[in-house]
Amino acid sequence: MDVYEAVKSRHAVRDFTDEPVSQEVLETVLSAAAWSPSGSNIQPWRPYLVSGTPLKELKKRATERIAAGDPWDEPEYVQYPEPLKPPYCERRSAFGRQRYGDLGIPREDTEARYRAAIANWDCFGAPAALFCYIDRAMGPAQWSDVGMYLQTVMLLCQSEGLSTCPQMAWAKVHKTVAEILEPPTDLMLFCGMSIGHKQPTETTTHTGRAPLDETVRFMGFD
Repeated sequence: MDVYEAVKSRHAVRDFTDEPVSQEVLETVLSAAAWSPSGSNIQPWRPYLVSGTPLKELKKRATERIAAGDPWDEPEYVQYPEPLKPPYCERRSAFGRQRYGDLGIPREDTEARYRAAIANWDCFGAPAALFCYIDRAMGPAQWSDVGMYLQTVMLLCQSEGLSTCPQMAWAKVHKTVAEILEPPTDLMLFCGMSIGHKQPTETTTHTGRAPLDETVRFMGFD
């Protein structure tokens, strides 16, 4: 797949089939993703790939916990600054309107929104998931490295005919994830990522992007 096609066709899929994802394909993806850039080549990402019985148990524990109304775990990092200033708050609001609009859920239907949100912790039906940890001693530059790594993983999955959905939602239940994965205590969960084959009927609208002149400045070009 052409790299431009992979970048433009990739989107967060939220409706997967239960068709298995082979470990061999994921090993191929992660072996290539290891070539992602990182400052001084320290490679700060620590992914866990989960499928089968462990993932089913994790989904069960997480969804039962959310359904029971248990509070989130104490945050280990700030997902969004508070308050989120313009234009970023407008972009987040526009995403929410589009997301629930695609599902046909009106703003006032809080119960339907809750049901849609809880699907996060079922990986939207995906049969495999990546949980990306980072060492607690790392700083903002290494978090940037992890972001580049995750983007690389998603594009390589796209080239293998797999779809993905990165999810910071898993960080809200990091203790539940740790019950299954048992990571060393010096690691912090950044996010999860659902991986699988999207449903043929999946119709999520690709979220728009800001025009180039709103985000980029060119200087010194003739």
